[in-house]
Amino acid sequence: MGRVTERRKVLRIRDGAVSSRPDTLVAEEPLEIRLNGKPLAITMRTPGDDFALAAGFLVSEGVLGGQQDLRNIVYCAGATADGSNTYNVVDVQTAPDVVVPDITLERNVYTTSSCGLCGKASLDAVRTTARFPIADTPPVRVSPELLASLPDRLRAAQRVFDRTGGLHAAALFTEEGELLDVREDVGRHNAVDKLVGRALQNGELPLSRAVLLVSGRASFELAQKAVMAGMPVLAAVSAPSSLAVDLAAETGLTLVGFLRGSSMNVYAGEDRIALRAAAAQG
Repeated sequence: MGRVTERRKVLRIRDGAVSSRPDTLVAEEPLEIRLNGKPLAITMRTPGDDFALAAGFLVSEGVLGGQQDLRNIVYCAGATADGSNTYNVVDVQTAPDVVVPDITLERNVYTTSSCGLCGKASLDAVRTTARFPIADTPPVRVSPELLASLPDRLRAAQRVFDRTGGLHAAALFTEEGELLDVREDVGRHNAVDKLVGRALQNGELPLSRAVLLVSGRASFELAQKAVMAGMPVLAAVSAPSSLAVDLAAETGLTLVGFLRGSSMNVYAGEDRIALRAAAAQG
């Protein structure tokens, strides 16, 4: 849609020298997600992959579990008073046999680019609604060396970040380290939703052999999204939250944080980390 970035005039100061120049910024616009015609959620996102974002959001909410649950996704015409289409409202139509929970009665489903679903922090809710228990058979095994190589590969794939410096990214890798998909967004949870939604549209859920890498911290909502999509490994370049660690421990998710260079912390699911015998004994 050509709205991923925008140009703004900026006053630039470098070593005392002052100049005026245009700067490229990442775009941020609201997206209203409707479910079968009824308003459900509003998220601030970078335009692009909106249908995948909406589908991935509904996977994390337990509404969609596979390609067969999704009938259609469309932009809503007449999204403004004058009847023009802003491409900021999407309607997700589910298959007739999909049971839609009354999500709006449980909480206010407003999300922001920074915090995701701040009002939902229930471990029990995730455990009871997850359709894909993390039970990779045979277990996924990844080495520290493989994990250490992933952030640079993610960074190399961030096309919009190179122009703006203002986007989060999420990527899916195979257990052998092959890059499957990468998405960028002003919100880290949106980037993950775009990955999961694309996988649902392609009939690839659950992602039971995938490694999810996120460019920022590993918060509860990101661990939730990994669990709801059946992913066995979540790695982040920054810190996890305590609730994310609790969720990982309860569900069997392998959670890696502070993945920087050859260093990392494994907070849960260490059985999937293929350590050398000497290192494991140390």
